[in-house]
Amino acid sequence: ERPYQCGVCQKSFSLKQNLLTHQRIHSGEKPFSCQRCGKRFREQRFLLNHQRTHAEDRPGTAAECPDCGKTFSQKGSLKIHRRTHTGVAPFACAQCGKSFAQKVNLTAH
Repeated sequence: ERPYQCGVCQKSFSLKQNLLTHQRIHSGEKPFSCQRCGKRFREQRFLLNHQRTHAEDRPGTAAECPDCGKTFSQKGSLKIHRRTHTGVAPFACAQCGKSFAQKVNLTAH
């Protein structure tokens, strides 16, 4: 049962806290900030992930997702990851038209 519904997009949640966290997507609220650089995040888990980019043992990190703070050693991996936030699915099945964010998923389909 998911009794808590977002008034903007109608997505439903089983826990009220999950709805409140989700609503930050629409409001743009980012209550969690990095103490080292000041960058702000809408979820604490995104902040914690971002904070790892400041660690001294991260010399190979080349790119950081501006949406969730996840880091990647290759910019191409970041580009693929960003599709999870944008909804872009450029790989379409010729038989049924279903689209996928990654070519490997189309191939498996």
